[in-house]
Parts: sequence; structure tokens; C-alpha cells
Amino acid sequence: MGRALITINSDFDRLKATQWIQKAPWGTRIEFKASKRSLPQNDKMWAMLTEVAEQTTYHGIRLYPEDWKLLFLDALKREVRMVPNLDGNGFTSLGRSSSDLDKGEMIELIEIIYEWGTRNGVIFKDLEKAA
Repeated sequence: MGRALITINSDFDRLKATQWIQKAPWGTRIEFKASKRSLPQNDKMWAMLTEVAEQTTYHGIRLYPEDWKLLFLDALKREVRMVPNLDGNGFTSLGRSSSDLDKGEMIELIEIIYEWGTRNGVIFKDLEKAA
């Protein structure tokens, strides 16, 4: 077996994973991860990033939602590293993706976006509805 992934959603899945572990050769690496972020969390994050991008600037520069995502991921301590690009006339981000965040990390990221946004005058539509 090269690579395999199983998401445990039932006793059958747990049994299957146990069987794989029993048959795995020495040296096999096994990784346990919390469940990934949910689609509603992802939708909420992008809606919030869009609102931040539409309502604010960063040091006088209008940023795209994707740019804001990298800034907020950095605040989550999922650092964004920069290196000179191959042509030597700019930089390339070696930032990490938000797609591997687990649900708890996604909650933290959304809280960071809310906190920064409210401090900087962003009006989030879902907060308006709650008021």
C-alpha cells in the first residue's frame, strides 16, 4: 500500500483502519488529524475576507481577499515566508494554505478576522443581522 486515507465515521471505518495498521510493514508512518474545516466555515471565512477587502486598505493599499487571507493566516501563526522570485525582480510567497486547517483552527482564524475587522471599522453582514 502506497498511500491511503480513511475518515472514521463508523465502527466499520474504525475496524478497517485497525486492519490496515495490523498489516502495515515496519516503518509505515501513520498520521492522525482532527477533522478538516467545514464548508460553512470556509464560506464564512471567504465572505468575511471579501468584506474586509471591500471596506479597508492595508497601509494605504487595496488588497484582494486572497491577500487578506495570507495576512490573517500569519496572525494565526501559520507563517507566510517570502523568498526572491526566480527572475530576481520581486518576491514569491511560500505561505501555507488554509485548506488543511482543522475546525478548531478555522474557528480561531474567523475570530482573528472578526477582531481585526471590528477594530478597523469593518461591518460584517452577519453581525448586522444579529443586531
